[in-house]
Amino acid sequence: MKPFMDENFLLSTPTAQKLFHDYAEKTPILDYHCHINPKEIAQDRKFDNITQVWLGGDHYKWRFMRSCGVDEHFITGNASDKEKFFKWAEVLGKAIGNPLYHWSHLELQRYFGYHGTLNKNTAEEVWNLCNEKLSQASMSVRNLIKQSNVTLICTTDDPVDSLEWHAAIAADDTFTVQVLPAWRPDKAMNIEKPDYPDYLNTLSKVSGIKINSFSALKEALKNRMDFFASMGCSVSDHALEYVMYAPASDEEIEHIFEGRISGRSVTREEELKFKTAFMLFVGGEYSRRGWVMQLHYGCKRDNNTLMFEKLGPDTGYDCINNYAPSAQMADFLNALVKNDTLPKTIIYSLNPNDNEAIGTILGCFQDSTAVAKIQQGSAWWFNDHKIGMKNQMLSLANLGNLSGFVGMLTDSRSFLSYTRHEYFRRILCDLIGDMVENGEFPADMDTLSEIVKDISYYNAVRYFGFNL
Repeated sequence: MKPFMDENFLLSTPTAQKLFHDYAEKTPILDYHCHINPKEIAQDRKFDNITQVWLGGDHYKWRFMRSCGVDEHFITGNASDKEKFFKWAEVLGKAIGNPLYHWSHLELQRYFGYHGTLNKNTAEEVWNLCNEKLSQASMSVRNLIKQSNVTLICTTDDPVDSLEWHAAIAADDTFTVQVLPAWRPDKAMNIEKPDYPDYLNTLSKVSGIKINSFSALKEALKNRMDFFASMGCSVSDHALEYVMYAPASDEEIEHIFEGRISGRSVTREEELKFKTAFMLFVGGEYSRRGWVMQLHYGCKRDNNTLMFEKLGPDTGYDCINNYAPSAQMADFLNALVKNDTLPKTIIYSLNPNDNEAIGTILGCFQDSTAVAKIQQGSAWWFNDHKIGMKNQMLSLANLGNLSGFVGMLTDSRSFLSYTRHEYFRRILCDLIGDMVENGEFPADMDTLSEIVKDISYYNAVRYFGFNL
């Protein structure tokens, strides 16, 4: 029997152990997509207790607690932080097979030096240990980032954001980790939303351009892209409920847009046509600027209307959308190619059944401008567990270029989530180790070490063009 989560956790062969301990473990972290708050970095926040850093805003944990029958009072309600932590400890103790069990214990080991197990019997011990540790200066937000060996972070930012906290971080010479904005223009695209006219008013004010047409909207967005670029932005991100490709003439798009800002609602067909035009426009701008375009899709959001009305979005009520839009994705990328405006693109689907479809799409649009110019993103959200990560990498290896993969991201709101990179790297090394041990790839450590370090870090540095 192997010990519980020891130094060779998930590393089942000698080759895997060597690849991880000699190479992957020592490689820095580049977190090119996350949802952490730059204000907390700028102000170097300290947390009062483990509940604040662990359970606040973590809908992964909230979903699991609900599945265990925990009352919402102890999840998002008014229970004390200690009560919430004790409920979490109680249910975590039986979370066999769930990646939350591994993530939580990796965080306890790496940040708090606790190598036991958290359950209802150890809750008091762990609560006291973690809170004592969090009271130390070494556990402030900036120090958590530095001790995690992070070199660069990309946050997620709306075009109307002031980026004031990014400016404050950049001006502070005492903190050397780069914190850059990433462009997330979902609200500018979501023409069907009730608050869309209000958003356009805000965008008009910050850009100084009156948005009374689609052409004006494009100029306003270019104005904000210029500002984001001046702050170091070179990455965009889109949350798409589906991949659309419904081309229309410029005149038709203007008619749809003008009707919406005059108060008329849009039909589903009009929505698709507008969003297609929007994505073709921004894709072309990204190409011209050398930005990377990330496309996240395959999620059906806010399924529990009652809880959405109580708690709002991003609270644990989303699910996988079974729609697999491979034809539409290929058509969308092809439309950009025809105009020579296809940027570097990373495609993520929440549906793991899309792995092979994405793998075949990648090969249609690769060229000599970048290694793996079109990427399949890492196993995302409901798939960033051992099986999901392994299947995504195997599919990419089978159908494309695993060695050119840009690797893991946290996609998290927690400053303790950097251990997910360790989790990913252990799975990566075990996967490659199995290939070597089975005689499927030579035991050439020069090549293997380069592959592992590149996927862990260096591919992303080169792909995004970061100055590190």
